[in-house]
Amino acid sequence: MFTGIVQALIPIADIVIESGVQRLGLSLGALAEGLQPGASVAINGTCLTVVQTSGNFTTFDVIEETRRLTNLGGFKPGTLVNVERSLRIGDEVGGHIVSGHVTGTATVSRVESREGVRDVVFAGDAEWMKFLLHKGFVALDGASLTIASVDQKACEFTVCLIPETIERTTLGRINGGDKVNVEVDSQTRATIETVERLFTEPAWLESLRSRL
Repeated sequence: MFTGIVQALIPIADIVIESGVQRLGLSLGALAEGLQPGASVAINGTCLTVVQTSGNFTTFDVIEETRRLTNLGGFKPGTLVNVERSLRIGDEVGGHIVSGHVTGTATVSRVESREGVRDVVFAGDAEWMKFLLHKGFVALDGASLTIASVDQKACEFTVCLIPETIERTTLGRINGGDKVNVEVDSQTRATIETVERLFTEPAWLESLRSRL
């Protein structure tokens, strides 16, 4: 589990593809302290397992399914990524609970910059747009953000980035056409899916009608 508070913006140092598996290498600096093979680290909001460590150099394997569902497949050496170590019991949760299981990707429709603030409009997927609510949570490339506005008909949503987020995350560098990883808020998703399921059950609907 993660908090959605990006701890470092780090360039990909090395990429090797063997037998259909993409191996990413990153020099994590101080974030590598105490990191062991098998540990979980969020790379652009995607939970990856540590394969090997050597000093502060750490490698992760990315299978084809992950490359297909996230923006990790488009990485090149030098690509900057958001990094967050997994949550420890007792840590401050400054964002919201994030699993690192990416829902899908969103494409940047447009970026509007004004007085140090960046408003970024994303085109989403109707399949998961219904889980996005005005003032709700969303994780974009692993960064916990509040949704500024939602246009369900246009399948678009907007987030407003403060200078700190612009400086410390990939979101300060994205432009029109770029893709970001999206993880919707799990509690919102569970609530909506439960209600949708109940409305397909005749017995529950009949019980609801009898009480009205």
